[in-house]
This record gives sequence, C-alpha cells and structure tokens, in this order.
Amino acid sequence: MRFTRTCNISAVIITVITNGLLVLAAPEQAMAQSVYDDIWKLAEWYRSEQNEVVQSVLFSGRFQYEFAAVDADQGTHQEWNVRRMRLGVKSEWFGQFTVHVEAGFNPQERDPFYRRLTEANVEWEASDVFALKLGKQGVAFTTDGSTSSKELLTIDRSNLANNMWFPDEYIPGVSAFGARSNWVYHLGVYTGGGVNGEFGEFDGSAFGLLSIGYDFSEALGVEDALLRGNYVYQDPDPNNTFTRQLQHITSLNFRFEDVRWGFRVDFSAASGYLGQSDLWGVMTMPFFNLTSRFQVVGRHTYLSSESANGVRLARYENRVTDGRGDRYNEFYVGVNYYFYGHKLKLQSGLQFADMKDSAADGGAYSGVAWTTGLRVSW
Repeated sequence: MRFTRTCNISAVIITVITNGLLVLAAPEQAMAQSVYDDIWKLAEWYRSEQNEVVQSVLFSGRFQYEFAAVDADQGTHQEWNVRRMRLGVKSEWFGQFTVHVEAGFNPQERDPFYRRLTEANVEWEASDVFALKLGKQGVAFTTDGSTSSKELLTIDRSNLANNMWFPDEYIPGVSAFGARSNWVYHLGVYTGGGVNGEFGEFDGSAFGLLSIGYDFSEALGVEDALLRGNYVYQDPDPNNTFTRQLQHITSLNFRFEDVRWGFRVDFSAASGYLGQSDLWGVMTMPFFNLTSRFQVVGRHTYLSSESANGVRLARYENRVTDGRGDRYNEFYVGVNYYFYGHKLKLQSGLQFADMKDSAADGGAYSGVAWTTGLRVSW
C-alpha cells in the first residue's frame, strides 16, 4: 500500500518536472511584465518624494496556500492549508523612519480569524552604516531563519531552522544593523518571555543576537556571495516561550548565487537547557536556474542530538508522529516557477526523511512527503 501511495506522489512530481521541461523547450509566452507591474502597483496607496513628512504608504502582506501529503511507515496524512495570511501597512516618514504594522489571520478556521501581530515596529535609518529598529520584528539567524518566508527557495524552511531557530519568528526587541564596505552586521536584544498574540507577557528573560558577515560578491564577480556568522545567547528561564530551550546557538552560513546556479550552506550547533539536549546540524542547498522563471532546488539536512529525544520532526512529518528522536536525515528535491519573481510563484517539493529514536518511545519516522503551493506577496 505504501509503495502505491509513494508512486502516486512521485508521479505528480514527475508531471510537474515534465511540464517545467516543456516550458524550457517552448518560447516563453507569459503575461507581459508590465501587467504584473500594474497589478502590484495597486499596493502603493501613496508615494511622493516631494512630501517632506510622509513619503509613502504601502500595503504589505503575503498569502500562502498549499497541499501536503505524507506517506510514512508510521502512518499517512493529507491536508490543504492556508499556511500564511498576513496583511498590513508599511509607511515612510521624514526620509529616515519606516513604520511597519502587519498581522496574521486564519481564514481557514475563522475562529479566531485574527491570530497575532507579526511586524509592529519603527525603524530609523540614519545611514547605510547604522539603522535602529524597535518593536516586534523578525530575528534573523541560521540560513533559513535569515530568509523571509516570501523568498524561500524550498517550499518550507529546513528542519535545522525548525530545531535551532526560533520559529515564532517575530519577537519584541531592539536591534541595530548596517553595512560598511563589504562588512555587514546585526545586533539585537529581545524578550524571550511568555508568548501571546501581541508583544508577549514580559515575564521571562531575554536573549541577544550578534551577527557579522562579509560580502565576497564583488571580489568573485557574482550576484551574491555572503559569509555570515551568528551567535545567540539566551538567559535560561522556564517562562521563555517565544523561543526554543537553547542557551547558546552558533551558526555559520554561506550563500552563493550566479546567474544560472547557486548554493546555500548552514553549519549550526546549540546547547540546551531544561531537558533540551545539545544539538548540531548541517544543511546544504544547491539550486539551478534553468530559465529566468523555472528553478530546480535540492537540499540535504542532517541533525543530531547528544541525548535521546533532542530533535523535532518537520511540520507535516509531525502530523504523523509527534515524538522526538536523536538523528534526522532528509533529502529534498523541488521545482519553482516564478511568474513575478518571489511576489508570485508556484513551488513544489518532495522530501525523503528518516528519524532515529534510540529511546524507542515514539519518535522514529521513515517516509516521504510532498508539498506544493502558491506564494503571493506584496
């Protein structure tokens, strides 16, 4: 039975890839770029560089809808899912300040329809060298944790990010960032306390982020080549629920992209507290741009914990079994079709994964998962 279901899933993926190859063989007949430009221009509610007070008022948000199917030794699962729906406003003031307010909604279940604030912050850009952001904001570390869900090359973040990044993503704090010559930096202090839909309970402790990188793209003559090191220190506190129970996190990332191909690499390690085992992992992600619209992506993720039950499964794998293990190995192959860059795209990915569970208490997993979805953003 499992073999039949796996073949069915694989057949769908083969069909997607075949259709993509037909795109390669035929001239591109896509909608003119100007039509997409006109549609997305509607998100610009106001723009005037001559206004010294308010320079712009823009609609911001994203809508992500997907279908997922999992076929594992431990069971099966299928679902249609509004993965993300966020709506908000972003405006520029006095030539230096940006105010961004955005909230997440749940139209699929509708009770509650409103879920939480995501972005709710003010940014002051004094210069290219120094900017300051105050409020609820994304915390960027690890390769996928530093990448907006609007711009992921795989349909979802890797399980390395799921285990070592803070997947609540938007956390109240203050951060400073900027660039000088080829160097980039990001410093931040954030609350780790009790999570709620707004700014948290402020009943726990805090964590700090230090991120420093160097851009090699000019030296190598390519579009992107950034090496970045991240370090997170979190004061251990049982009330910290915005975060994972990790005290020290280090992550070394490198991303490279030229016109036709590129890759991303992430080496990360973390020390746990309150029963969370120490972790380490590596993620590699090569990709190939077969045309300006059609892209093939691969990914390998390996995770290991020092003690039993230290590693979580990925989102849809966790629907089959919610136990934990101590060694995770995953291979992913996916295809992306960009109608309007990352603002409008279709993504599809096939994921083969295994979890070893030395404690034999429900964390073992071996299966294949397929996720395909539409991504729209403004």
